[in-house]
Amino acid sequence: MRLNTIKPSDGSKKEVRRVGRGIGSGFGKTAGRGHKGQKSRAGGFHKVGFEGGQMPIQRRLPKRGFRSKSKPYNAKVRTSELNKLDNGVVDLLSLKAANLIPNISLNAKIFLSGEVTKKLTIQGIGITKGALKAVKDAGGKVEEVATTNSKAEKKEEKKDLVKDKPSKKSK
Repeated sequence: MRLNTIKPSDGSKKEVRRVGRGIGSGFGKTAGRGHKGQKSRAGGFHKVGFEGGQMPIQRRLPKRGFRSKSKPYNAKVRTSELNKLDNGVVDLLSLKAANLIPNISLNAKIFLSGEVTKKLTIQGIGITKGALKAVKDAGGKVEEVATTNSKAEKKEEKKDLVKDKPSKKSK
Protein backbone atom coordinates (compact mmCIF):
# COMPACT_ATOMS: atom_id res chain seq x y z
CA MET A 1 0.00 0.00 0.00
CA ARG A 2 1.24 3.47 -0.87
CA LEU A 3 -0.08 6.96 -0.08
CA ASN A 4 -1.17 7.45 -3.67
CA THR A 5 -3.31 4.28 -3.59
CA ILE A 6 -5.30 5.08 -0.42
CA LYS A 7 -9.01 5.70 -0.98
CA PRO A 8 -12.15 5.48 1.18
CA SER A 9 -14.03 2.18 1.25
CA ASP A 10 -16.92 1.64 -1.15
CA GLY A 11 -20.20 3.22 -0.02
CA SER A 12 -18.65 5.38 2.72
CA LYS A 13 -18.69 8.56 0.60
CA LYS A 14 -21.82 9.72 -1.22
CA GLU A 15 -21.77 12.08 -4.18
CA VAL A 16 -23.27 15.52 -3.57
CA ARG A 17 -26.77 15.93 -5.03
CA ARG A 18 -26.59 18.53 -7.81
CA VAL A 19 -30.06 19.98 -8.13
CA GLY A 20 -31.50 22.08 -10.94
CA ARG A 21 -29.19 20.63 -13.63
CA GLY A 22 -31.72 19.36 -16.15
CA ILE A 23 -34.31 16.63 -16.50
CA GLY A 24 -31.79 13.80 -16.79
CA SER A 25 -30.40 14.37 -13.28
CA GLY A 26 -33.71 13.50 -11.63
CA PHE A 27 -33.62 16.83 -9.78
CA GLY A 28 -34.26 19.28 -12.61
CA LYS A 29 -36.97 21.96 -12.89
CA THR A 30 -38.27 22.20 -9.26
CA ALA A 31 -35.01 20.71 -7.88
CA GLY A 32 -36.80 18.26 -5.58
CA ARG A 33 -38.76 20.99 -3.78
CA GLY A 34 -42.17 20.22 -5.26
CA HIS A 35 -44.61 22.85 -6.53
CA LYS A 36 -45.47 26.11 -4.74
CA GLY A 37 -45.61 26.78 -1.03
CA GLN A 38 -43.29 28.31 1.52
CA LYS A 39 -40.76 25.45 1.49
CA SER A 40 -40.35 25.59 -2.28
CA ARG A 41 -39.17 29.19 -2.28
CA ALA A 42 -35.79 30.69 -1.54
CA GLY A 43 -35.59 31.91 2.05
CA GLY A 44 -38.80 30.09 2.93
CA PHE A 45 -38.53 28.74 6.47
CA HIS A 46 -40.49 28.72 9.69
CA LYS A 47 -39.48 28.83 13.33
CA VAL A 48 -38.75 25.64 15.21
CA GLY A 49 -41.99 24.59 16.89
CA PHE A 50 -44.16 26.72 14.56
CA GLU A 51 -47.49 25.00 14.04
CA GLY A 52 -49.02 27.06 11.22
CA GLY A 53 -50.58 29.69 13.47
CA GLN A 54 -52.04 27.16 15.90
CA MET A 55 -51.03 27.85 19.50
CA PRO A 56 -47.70 25.96 19.87
CA ILE A 57 -47.43 23.11 22.35
CA GLN A 58 -44.88 24.93 24.51
CA ARG A 59 -47.44 27.71 25.01
CA ARG A 60 -50.47 25.41 25.41
CA LEU A 61 -48.94 23.44 28.27
CA PRO A 62 -48.75 24.98 31.76
CA LYS A 63 -45.45 26.00 33.31
CA ARG A 64 -44.08 23.46 35.78
CA GLY A 65 -41.52 23.55 38.52
CA PHE A 66 -39.06 26.03 39.92
CA ARG A 67 -35.27 26.08 40.16
CA SER A 68 -34.00 27.96 43.16
CA LYS A 69 -30.95 30.16 42.54
CA SER A 70 -30.00 30.02 46.23
CA LYS A 71 -30.22 26.23 46.67
CA PRO A 72 -26.51 25.48 46.06
CA TYR A 73 -25.54 27.91 48.82
CA ASN A 74 -27.88 26.50 51.49
CA ALA A 75 -26.88 23.19 53.08
CA LYS A 76 -28.78 20.78 55.32
CA VAL A 77 -27.13 18.72 58.05
CA ARG A 78 -28.64 15.78 59.94
CA THR A 79 -28.18 15.53 63.70
CA SER A 80 -26.74 12.03 63.25
CA GLU A 81 -23.98 13.48 61.01
CA LEU A 82 -22.82 15.81 63.82
CA ASN A 83 -21.35 12.76 65.60
CA LYS A 84 -18.66 12.58 62.87
CA LEU A 85 -17.12 15.89 64.00
CA ASP A 86 -13.92 15.60 66.05
CA ASN A 87 -14.13 18.79 68.10
CA GLY A 88 -17.16 19.91 70.07
CA VAL A 89 -17.68 23.14 68.12
CA VAL A 90 -20.04 23.05 65.15
CA ASP A 91 -19.76 25.97 62.73
CA LEU A 92 -19.67 26.44 58.97
CA LEU A 93 -15.90 25.88 58.71
CA SER A 94 -15.89 22.69 60.80
CA LEU A 95 -18.77 21.25 58.72
CA LYS A 96 -16.85 22.02 55.51
CA ALA A 97 -13.66 20.51 56.95
CA ALA A 98 -15.53 17.30 57.82
CA ASN A 99 -17.05 17.19 54.27
CA LEU A 100 -20.59 17.26 55.66
CA ILE A 101 -21.50 20.24 53.47
CA PRO A 102 -20.11 21.47 50.12
CA ASN A 103 -17.44 24.19 50.12
CA ILE A 104 -19.76 26.48 48.11
CA SER A 105 -22.26 26.63 51.01
CA LEU A 106 -22.79 30.03 52.61
CA ASN A 107 -25.14 28.87 55.36
CA ALA A 108 -26.39 25.63 56.85
CA LYS A 109 -29.28 24.35 58.94
CA ILE A 110 -29.33 21.37 61.28
CA PHE A 111 -32.48 19.27 61.36
CA LEU A 112 -33.51 16.31 63.49
CA SER A 113 -32.64 12.96 61.95
CA GLY A 114 -30.94 10.50 64.24
CA GLU A 115 -29.41 10.87 67.70
CA VAL A 116 -26.79 13.25 69.04
CA THR A 117 -24.26 11.38 71.21
CA LYS A 118 -21.67 14.13 71.74
CA LYS A 119 -21.75 17.34 73.74
CA LEU A 120 -21.71 20.04 71.05
CA THR A 121 -21.57 23.82 70.85
CA ILE A 122 -23.34 25.13 67.76
CA GLN A 123 -22.27 28.53 66.45
CA GLY A 124 -23.74 30.55 63.58
CA ILE A 125 -25.84 27.78 62.08
CA GLY A 126 -29.61 27.53 61.80
CA ILE A 127 -31.28 24.76 63.77
CA THR A 128 -34.81 23.37 63.92
CA LYS A 129 -36.78 23.03 67.16
CA GLY A 130 -36.44 19.24 67.21
CA ALA A 131 -32.70 19.36 66.57
CA LEU A 132 -32.27 22.04 69.25
CA LYS A 133 -33.99 19.81 71.80
CA ALA A 134 -31.81 16.84 70.81
CA VAL A 135 -28.59 18.86 71.15
CA LYS A 136 -29.62 20.26 74.55
CA ASP A 137 -30.65 16.78 75.76
CA ALA A 138 -27.13 15.56 74.89
CA GLY A 139 -25.66 18.36 77.04
CA GLY A 140 -24.81 20.74 74.22
CA LYS A 141 -25.60 24.39 73.74
CA VAL A 142 -26.46 26.77 70.89
CA GLU A 143 -24.86 30.20 70.57
CA GLU A 144 -27.14 32.51 68.62
CA VAL A 145 -25.66 34.77 65.99
CA ALA A 146 -27.04 38.27 65.52
CA THR A 147 -29.56 37.94 62.71
CA THR A 148 -31.26 40.58 60.61
CA ASN A 149 -34.52 42.02 61.88
CA SER A 150 -37.60 39.90 61.46
CA LYS A 151 -40.54 41.10 59.36
CA ALA A 152 -42.55 42.07 62.44
CA GLU A 153 -39.69 44.19 63.80
CA LYS A 154 -39.25 45.91 60.43
CA LYS A 155 -42.98 46.79 60.35
CA GLU A 156 -42.73 48.32 63.83
CA GLU A 157 -39.71 50.39 62.78
CA LYS A 158 -41.61 51.69 59.73
CA LYS A 159 -44.58 52.67 61.93
CA ASP A 160 -42.23 54.59 64.23
CA LEU A 161 -40.71 56.43 61.28
CA VAL A 162 -44.16 57.38 59.95
CA LYS A 163 -45.20 58.77 63.35
CA ASP A 164 -42.03 60.91 63.56
CA LYS A 165 -42.61 62.60 60.19
CA PRO A 166 -44.35 66.01 60.30
CA SER A 167 -47.72 66.05 58.60
CA LYS A 168 -48.16 68.09 55.40
CA LYS A 169 -51.77 69.03 56.14
CA SER A 170 -51.08 71.69 58.75
CA LYS A 171 -50.23 75.15 57.38
